[in-house]
Amino acid sequence: MTDLAWPPGPEVLALALGAFAGLSLLVPILASAWPAQAHRLGLAGILVSGIGALALALAFAAHHAATGADSVRLALGHWDTPLGIALHLDGLTLVMLLLNAVVALAGSLYALGYIPEAAVRRQFWPLWLWLWGGLNLLLVSGDAFNLYITLEIVSLSAVALVAFAGSADAVTGAMRYLLVNLLGSLSFLLGVALLYGQYGVLDLHTLAAAASLAPATHLAAALMLGGLLMKAAVFPLHVWLATAHSAAPAPVSGMLSGLVVAAMFYLVLRLWLWLFAPLANGAFVALIGLLGVAALLWGSLQALRAPRLKIVAAYSTVAQMGYIALVIPLLVLVPRAWPVAVFFALAHGLAKAAILMAAGTIQKAAGHDRMNQLGRTLRARGRTVFAIGLAGVSLMGLPLTGGFIAKYLVIEAGLRAATGTGPLMTLWVSLWVGSIVLGGLFATAYVLRMVAPAFQQGARDPGAPVAAWMEWAPLALAVAAVLLGLLGNPTLALLAMTEGAP
Repeated sequence: MTDLAWPPGPEVLALALGAFAGLSLLVPILASAWPAQAHRLGLAGILVSGIGALALALAFAAHHAATGADSVRLALGHWDTPLGIALHLDGLTLVMLLLNAVVALAGSLYALGYIPEAAVRRQFWPLWLWLWGGLNLLLVSGDAFNLYITLEIVSLSAVALVAFAGSADAVTGAMRYLLVNLLGSLSFLLGVALLYGQYGVLDLHTLAAAASLAPATHLAAALMLGGLLMKAAVFPLHVWLATAHSAAPAPVSGMLSGLVVAAMFYLVLRLWLWLFAPLANGAFVALIGLLGVAALLWGSLQALRAPRLKIVAAYSTVAQMGYIALVIPLLVLVPRAWPVAVFFALAHGLAKAAILMAAGTIQKAAGHDRMNQLGRTLRARGRTVFAIGLAGVSLMGLPLTGGFIAKYLVIEAGLRAATGTGPLMTLWVSLWVGSIVLGGLFATAYVLRMVAPAFQQGARDPGAPVAAWMEWAPLALAVAAVLLGLLGNPTLALLAMTEGAP
């Protein structure tokens, strides 16, 4: 009976973790078996999983306060390492699970209006739920090979959803995405094989205890992190992003930019915290930092000149990923700064999903998304324009938003790293902070470019009718992106309950 008391014991939390993972696998399987009911199963499953993730977060926080434990593990089938597969839960995992639940629920409601035809729903929803379920399973996986399996589930379902429209552009975008994903997956798998050959285990917790500075570990780190950066569309590995986003259905674009890319950075951070931080050297972090600056500038410039609304949003994703890449050098100088990367992922995930879904609403109403011909529709769709502007405020980093908290934290960490150092480090940090400020100005420019036609004088034409959820779901995500700025302390407190965190 003691295990049922509050706060819950590790056995109860492990059982809840197993139930959560089981639900994430069961719902896509049932949706594939009964596609006619997939949308009902999906909505129910995503809603229940979201409530479950919130309950897990509250229970885990209470358990941490009572015991000081930073993680909960479940060995599936009671087969412990090295033979078994373990599930892992800590503060970092829970924060990402909550992001997945919020964006997936909004995207699912949006999809009900975006894909109303019953015959098309039967094909869309099973793939959509495999993407959602694969992301959940990826986040709770504690085994390197199981990470590869869940990466493949996410990648293949995402590729199929990009090609869902069946047009030539959709197939071209999906093929580019597939080729980059296959290369990234192969690179990741080779790294996993090297780790297994060196240490004889795949469990990440056991690998963290056994890892050394052996050459095989260095090569595995390069392969695994490189593969994940390909999937995360980090400059210059972003070649698939614009074509995939422009051709994919709007809810899929929101998931790709808001969740899939963020999940890749979650894995980079997880592997860094547990395995690869001791391998970092000046050349590596300098390269990642330079790629971050290049992504910030290149993505912003492309967003300013892109001719279509969804491509503007796609290139802004490249720019926003530059911010997260810029945080990686900080993890060497200020190891405790790692929550900054997570906060960027959260702020970007909510805001960018809102913008891409709102762009899909405008495209559906106008019949196209050509920037120079959207003024009439934008002026007639005030709620959707407000969603783009509100989410854009977070991308800009204006006060009280999640984007502001993220940029404030990263600048504060950079200044802390420069304190007491020589002039060279001070110059480097000054240039680095300057690039962040410049990125914010660029973000202001391309967000204003998206919404400015709505404030110009001229005729109004709402275009084709759209379902109510296609306007309310993006607005809800935009509000969530702003409210994240008011939930900074609880989020950071939950992130502090992370195993392996400095």
